[in-house]
Amino acid sequence: MAPKSVDQALAAIASFEASTGWRDFARFNIEQARKFKRQLEEDLNPKTGRPLAKATSYARLKAVGRFIHWLAGQQGYKSKISYSDADYFNPSANDARIATATREQRAPSMEQVRRVIASMPAESAIEKRDRALIAFIFLTGARDDAVASLSLKHVDMERRLLDQDARTVRTKNRKSFPTWFFPIGDDIEAIVRDWKAYLEEQLLFGPDDPLFPKTKVGLEEGQFAPTGLERANWSNADPIRRVFRESFETASLPYFNPHSLRKTLARFGMTKCKGDAEAFKAWSQNLGHDDVMTTFTSYGSVARERQEEIMEELRKGAGERAPDGRGDVLEPDLRARLLAMLQGNGA
Repeated sequence: MAPKSVDQALAAIASFEASTGWRDFARFNIEQARKFKRQLEEDLNPKTGRPLAKATSYARLKAVGRFIHWLAGQQGYKSKISYSDADYFNPSANDARIATATREQRAPSMEQVRRVIASMPAESAIEKRDRALIAFIFLTGARDDAVASLSLKHVDMERRLLDQDARTVRTKNRKSFPTWFFPIGDDIEAIVRDWKAYLEEQLLFGPDDPLFPKTKVGLEEGQFAPTGLERANWSNADPIRRVFRESFETASLPYFNPHSLRKTLARFGMTKCKGDAEAFKAWSQNLGHDDVMTTFTSYGSVARERQEEIMEELRKGAGERAPDGRGDVLEPDLRARLLAMLQGNGA
């Protein structure tokens, strides 16, 4: 699991230990699980002062439950803990439904992203970088942590290719895959092309130098302030999210994080590839998805505004499907799997 996921599991287990008074796990009993559940219901979020979200409580209970299940098979605990003891950490059916309910995934429209990019200044090196950063994520759909670790050698402008090589790029689950630029416009591509040329020709960056260098901070008039760019990568994606937040606010738009642009591209792909299953499969792989179902179920949900438009079109007869099935992006096998999934959910 990712380090953050491990930390969250450790925090949940530590919270359970604290609720038992740090008693030896070999002395586990059912009442400890019940007490931990009651504690989660009473705990408050330190940031908001409100009760913990059902999803948070659900995640903590499941983490401790998995730990107890694992512990039941370890030397010295086999006779003290049974595998079924983990079931006492299961949330109620109602809480589980609330915690795992699918909610509308917010994502900016294509026009909103373009508005943000168009509103960004590009005079200083830092301004050029920030504008190119958003344009690049829009062009490739790359995850923010991967983008923070990219070098110039990973981008081939002639082939319009981003090589997400897990040996040197912090990709999700350390998976390597190629991404070709999405067809969202030559103007967006030109911003990235000009930025790469600026690094190579003006700043004399080489292949191993960062594609998006971190900000150099120095003293100016006795105060610390940005003074340019360093030949070093960001250590994490926090600065990228800060650039997005500030840029969307400047454009008088609500904040959308970098990952939301992947949803924007997935939704755009469903329209762009309409009627061509092979094209949508390529679009899905471009996002790093081995299974096109991932794109459909995790990223491809229809926005409520678009859902309303589609239903209105169908009501007026404008959205009728052609007799030969054109407009259907599902391959027969994928269609069968999707129908089976829907039927399994009672749809």
